[in-house]
Amino acid sequence: QVKPEFERRANMNCGDFTPTEYRSQVVAGTMYFIKVRVSDVEYVHIKVFQSLPCENQGPSLVAFQTGKTRDDPLTYF
Repeated sequence: QVKPEFERRANMNCGDFTPTEYRSQVVAGTMYFIKVRVSDVEYVHIKVFQSLPCENQGPSLVAFQTGKTRDDPLTYF
């Protein structure tokens, strides 16, 4: 659901956008840190916030890091 926003903000056109790993952190909702494959060798790390169900809002892209590889550790940022 956050792919179009990521492509716009990162100025990238991603043919592949496959999540391969994630971590989560409970806040006033849930913050997800997700490693996403965008090509055969390139990965990005995205930070997505999902609000509480009672707020009735979809996930939103908070931040991202480009230039990652498959072996880069997924850390909180």
